[in-house]
Amino acid sequence: MTIYIDPPTWPGHGRMWSHLVSDVSYDELHGFAERLGVPRRAFERDHYDIPSHRYAEVVAAGAVEVSSREVVRLLHGAGLRRRKGSGHQDGGVTR
Repeated sequence: MTIYIDPPTWPGHGRMWSHLVSDVSYDELHGFAERLGVPRRAFERDHYDIPSHRYAEVVAAGAVEVSSREVVRLLHGAGLRRRKGSGHQDGGVTR
């Protein structure tokens, strides 16, 4: 199991955010997030939004640090990339 996280460089709601992804399945991603207590509402289409203050904790739990570009490449390579407007918001479809 490998979960990936990019640096917290995405601004929103007065914070900086990272993206947490899997290159295997949404089930793997949801399980990892659940073990860390990340709420399901933080899931958006194909990733979890992780606030910068939790970045080190998520890496310590086993997430591999990669660039934002690599996150997108991994999602595409696994067939898990969901663009805005794709109609998938809840991650209910598993792979």
